[in-house]
Amino acid sequence: MPDNVSMSAQSNPTSRSVFPQGPSFTLDDFSGRDFIVKEFIETLSDTAISTQRSTLGPAGGSQPFDPKPLIRTFENAQRRLGELSGDLEIRENELSAAVRRAEAQHSQNLSTLGKKLNQTIESFQQLDTSLNGSGFSSSELGGTTGSMAVETGRRLEELDRQRRRALDAHYLLECWDGVCNRGEITLLENLRRSGTGEAKVRSAQIARQLLRISQRLDPKSWNESSGKSDARAGGGSAPVEESPETDGPAQRNTREIIEKFSETLEKDLLKQFDEFYRKANFEGMKDCATVLQDFNGGASVIALFVNQHQFFIDRSQLVTEEVGGDPEAWEKLADPDADLLKVEPSLQSLVDEVKVVVQEESAIIKRAFPFYEQVLGKFLQRVFQQSIQQRLEMVLEKANSVSSLAFLRSLQSSRGYIGALVDDLKAHGLTEHPDPISSQTALVLDQQLEDLFVPYFVGSSYIEREKKILEELYTSLLFKFTTYHARRKKAATTFMASLSKSGSEVLSSARDAYISRLESSEYSPTHRTMLLQVAGLNESSDLAKPSDIKLTEEDGLPSVAYAKRMLKWLAEGVGRGLELSVSSETPKDMLALLSLLLSMMGEGYIEVCLDAALDIATSQESGKAEPDFAYLPAVRSAISIANLMVMCINTLLIPLATASITIRREMEKKTNLATARIEDKINTIEQKIIDATLTWATKLLAGQRKNDFRLKEGDDAAWLEKLQTPTCASLCTFLGRVHNTAVTALPSSGSNLRQLLTEIALGTRGLLLEHFKRFAVNGPGGLMVTKDMTQYTDLLKSWDIDEQIKGPSGVLDVLLEVGSLFVIGSEALRERVRGNGAGTASGKAGSNTGTNNGRGPRQTEAGLSAQEVRAYVSRREDSHTAEMQNVLNTL
Repeated sequence: MPDNVSMSAQSNPTSRSVFPQGPSFTLDDFSGRDFIVKEFIETLSDTAISTQRSTLGPAGGSQPFDPKPLIRTFENAQRRLGELSGDLEIRENELSAAVRRAEAQHSQNLSTLGKKLNQTIESFQQLDTSLNGSGFSSSELGGTTGSMAVETGRRLEELDRQRRRALDAHYLLECWDGVCNRGEITLLENLRRSGTGEAKVRSAQIARQLLRISQRLDPKSWNESSGKSDARAGGGSAPVEESPETDGPAQRNTREIIEKFSETLEKDLLKQFDEFYRKANFEGMKDCATVLQDFNGGASVIALFVNQHQFFIDRSQLVTEEVGGDPEAWEKLADPDADLLKVEPSLQSLVDEVKVVVQEESAIIKRAFPFYEQVLGKFLQRVFQQSIQQRLEMVLEKANSVSSLAFLRSLQSSRGYIGALVDDLKAHGLTEHPDPISSQTALVLDQQLEDLFVPYFVGSSYIEREKKILEELYTSLLFKFTTYHARRKKAATTFMASLSKSGSEVLSSARDAYISRLESSEYSPTHRTMLLQVAGLNESSDLAKPSDIKLTEEDGLPSVAYAKRMLKWLAEGVGRGLELSVSSETPKDMLALLSLLLSMMGEGYIEVCLDAALDIATSQESGKAEPDFAYLPAVRSAISIANLMVMCINTLLIPLATASITIRREMEKKTNLATARIEDKINTIEQKIIDATLTWATKLLAGQRKNDFRLKEGDDAAWLEKLQTPTCASLCTFLGRVHNTAVTALPSSGSNLRQLLTEIALGTRGLLLEHFKRFAVNGPGGLMVTKDMTQYTDLLKSWDIDEQIKGPSGVLDVLLEVGSLFVIGSEALRERVRGNGAGTASGKAGSNTGTNNGRGPRQTEAGLSAQEVRAYVSRREDSHTAEMQNVLNTL
């Protein structure tokens, strides 16, 4: 019943019903974005509650809650939702069916379009194959059509070319007819005056063709020596092709007419190019340059551009200005000890301006010329060969007038600065800026740089200059040294002294040549003054009479400072040669410098010093006076200089000759020979020192009194307080002086000093062993022998000699053993002989050292042979007693 009532209420809204009417809604109410389930339920509930309150009235608040209206409302809503759900399902089914139908239709359309596309591609391929003339059996007709089309195109192109050639030939014949018959060239004039670049190019081409026609059809105008006889002879020896143009009575000089037009055309183009250049119209310049390039290779337009460039106009006056500069700077440039200066200011200014101008003009050249690399090459040639070369020659001429060294230094600085200019231009790129420079332009720059300095390196001219200046500097520096030793050599009368003259003669001859050159006009005043300063001379008048020059002992001594100056000058020359000369000539240059160094420093300086020391050492061998070793410091300086020279050769000169194995071996051979010669002289000097020392020691020992070891106890007891005999004191004093002089004067590095002292110690030992075999010794005298031997041993052991000589059980201990032989008793002597019986045999090896001054075989253990013990014991006063005879009989 309630449902029926509700439905009736919905069907008749105007009639009143007992129950409230339910809500009405459609699918649109649920499909909106604002639909919320919770709000939808609350709306249904609020509607039912509000209706109930209105029907019950104000007293309804005390009535119990009635859920029936809500139930009916929700039932009504549920029923309505069911209806809507059914409608929605039906609509969904319809839409799904429509989608399936659309998908089927879409698949069918894709299949149809794919088939049509494949057909189109096949048709295109067939058409392409037929056009290429390679149709297959399925497309023979299409292939034939394509081949016909291609062939037709070719024939049309050929006909077009023939037509153009015919028109050109017709126009050319018309021009020739006007030149040959009427003597005019109106057609070309009209073409030239048309003003377009193409017309000018065409007129230039036609003029060039007309010249060739004239040369063939009108040889008379080209034969300058032809005369009337040639005309009567039918044109001379050159065959002439008869034509109507040449048979007329009025013969015209076609060559002159055409060349006149060509000159007019060229002048017009050059004038137009110049106007465009002044207006900075680069496109117009390029058109004119293109025509002139086709007309005569572009030589005239390049010459116009280069010759009228403002840089050459402005620099024409500056380049010819005389080279000035600060006189002090030129004098400093000639000073071999002064630091190297920068490039000459005027040349530096020119090179700096060239760098800016070339970089700026390269951009203009690229825009104004189609053949810009050729133009840039000509511009660079003009810059280097005219501006830079002229200024460089003036700078070098000025430097050469100052001195040879100033010339070489200016050459080096100029080459370095101009080389830096070339490197900067390459790095800039010039016409290729900012890209790397082209290989053609880089080759032009390198060639121009090489051409600038080629005249100064022809043959061996450069290395001869280097050798000459080094020889002059060395001779000047060693002038007083050479003069001193030349005077000393005049007094040499012995055979050995005459043999040692070779080294000084080298410098003497160089000095004589040097003096003659200084007195001549070969040297400039600045150069002469510089050499005199190096030589330590104040006035050139000193050179007129070398014998009147005041010399001191120091002038004849070697100086390490002088050697360092000489090597510094050599190093500067080597560095300059590596920078300037060709690398292939470097080994030869190093050989030449090595020969000069060995001659001047090796033979003329080191060996002369050693020869002087050897002369002094030889004169002291006689032993008439105590040897004076004051010449040893000079030997030390000579050794230091030799070490510096060899070090310079091995580290500087020889490595630079590695490129040539033959030259390197020759240099090593020369160095080894010079080193061996110097070492032999040093060894000879040391041997002379040893011989002189031992000779004087022998003389001192010969002064030993016979009674020094036969003292009388009853007469005087003062001998007990003596530490040594007078002979021992004098010999020890002399040996100590020799030792101090050798240590102070000879270099401590190496083994020379140790070997020298070792040989002196062994020689002294041998002299002492022989010395004490000659003296009779009594009891108190034996004590003096022991004291002397102790003094000798302590002195020699204090030296820096071989450890096996001065160490424990060394050969110097024999001296102490000999001293003990004169003081011990018979029993102790017998025990010692028995204890050393095993070592006496080995001691025989050292028994001969006394006979050869200690230069025989060395013994490593202290010990005496039986014969030596007998010799010493027999010198004792108690040797005739029975006890001592028994001991001697056992030996």
